[in-house]
Amino acid sequence: MRLVARDLACVRADREVFTGLTFAVAAGEALLVLGRNGAGKSSLLRMVAGLVRLAAGSLTLEDGDPDLTIAEQAHYVGHLDAVKPAFSVKENLQFWSDFMGGGQAAGGAARVETALAAVALDRLGDVPAAYLSAGQKRRLSLARLIAVERPVWLLDEPTAALDVATQERLSGLMRDHLGAGGIILAATHGPLGLDGAGELRLGEAA
Repeated sequence: MRLVARDLACVRADREVFTGLTFAVAAGEALLVLGRNGAGKSSLLRMVAGLVRLAAGSLTLEDGDPDLTIAEQAHYVGHLDAVKPAFSVKENLQFWSDFMGGGQAAGGAARVETALAAVALDRLGDVPAAYLSAGQKRRLSLARLIAVERPVWLLDEPTAALDVATQERLSGLMRDHLGAGGIILAATHGPLGLDGAGELRLGEAA
């Protein structure tokens, strides 16, 4: 499997954010998207996730499921954690599991428990999400990566609001994903603990 971008261009509010962007990420590889604020890191991830229109170029997932879009084969974790405050921690994750196709038919209940344990939220499963700290909400958002299997992870500043111990836990989860043949495209300002990850730098010509 390989995520391939050819000559991508992004225009937001009549401003050209980037153009002529070409890269490829193969199974088992991570690509870190680097650059100053406004260079288009988040826009690129949202473009791959199907949330921003391509002004030019193409995106393909070679050897992916031909009946699914790239977005349907990817997890996108953006700046907003998309947590429903009135739902419990477990209900939030179960909602996302069902919504993304990882429900009861796919052993969703057991995977939800496994995912909460993976981000150290298993003891807070019945707590309303409104009572979570910023870091705990981020961990709940990241738990979707484990609750529903998808080959491509699109992560926008995934370590935001996480303490050092949780950052190390996330690094382990990312390494496991890559070891299983997954793909990671991550916008970041800091290290993610992924030795050998490639780098894509945006906005340097400006």
